[in-house]
Amino acid sequence: MRNHSVVSEFVLLGLSADPQIQALFFVLFFVIYILTLMGNLMLLLVIRVDSQLHIPMYFFLGQLSFLDLCHSSVTVPKLLENLLSEKKTISVEGCMAQVFFVFATGGTESCLLAVMAYDRYVAITSPLLYGQVMNRQLCMGLVGSSWGLAFLDALINILVALNLDFCEAQNIHHFSCELPSLYPLSCSNVSASFTALLCSSLLHFFGNFLLIFFSYVHILFTILSISSTKGRSKAFSTCSSHLTVVIFFYGSGLLRYLMPNSGSIQELISLQYSVVTPMLNPLIYSLKNKEVKAAVRRMLKRCF
Repeated sequence: MRNHSVVSEFVLLGLSADPQIQALFFVLFFVIYILTLMGNLMLLLVIRVDSQLHIPMYFFLGQLSFLDLCHSSVTVPKLLENLLSEKKTISVEGCMAQVFFVFATGGTESCLLAVMAYDRYVAITSPLLYGQVMNRQLCMGLVGSSWGLAFLDALINILVALNLDFCEAQNIHHFSCELPSLYPLSCSNVSASFTALLCSSLLHFFGNFLLIFFSYVHILFTILSISSTKGRSKAFSTCSSHLTVVIFFYGSGLLRYLMPNSGSIQELISLQYSVVTPMLNPLIYSLKNKEVKAAVRRMLKRCF
């Protein structure tokens, strides 16, 4: 990695320095991480084995569960290690790798949420053409494009960030490595990296957000045009889980990268989208989706 740093490692000073509080945090985040793994793996398994869920909506949901596993695993294991360790260090290379994968998985999830909004748009506005429009080839292309665009965005940001120099300051007042936390430590000009980060936030995340917004505007008008109350309720219920996930993702992720560095507030926001949201997503889809709940019951009956 082409980095001219004098500093070879950083110290992650996020959350608390009190050993007793750190022990409580370890138990809490360990339980959350195990629940995240179990919930998302179970959702992946249910979608895989239940033939009634072999439709585009659940194909995308399976991708979302896989992404939640990846996104959570980028930061939480290191967080748990540091909560038990006196030496809370991470190498510069390891820190940059963490930045890259946070960007890549978070960016892919942003694209995928836009794809899922388009899927709901087609299902509600053109239900008779849904199977024809959302064919396997298109679904695979949309998912592949989501991964490709996000990794390209992450690569551009990390290549610019590798030119940053870190000369003396080592302490990152955060529980993980993210670009906004690295800027105060740099002894070189951060304007290029900050510009790249700002542009990617505007183009990538806001671009996907606008796609989601306009999809739901069309969905709302279509739902309001349905004459029966039961029909409107059924149409809205198919979108409620996705809309809830979108609010959690964008409400926390965009605040983290667009708010000025503000210590404990950013810590809470980062914990929300890095640790808590990946655990909540399978719960949201399981509790609010009748088809997923029915599929879970069928699988449990076969097992027991």
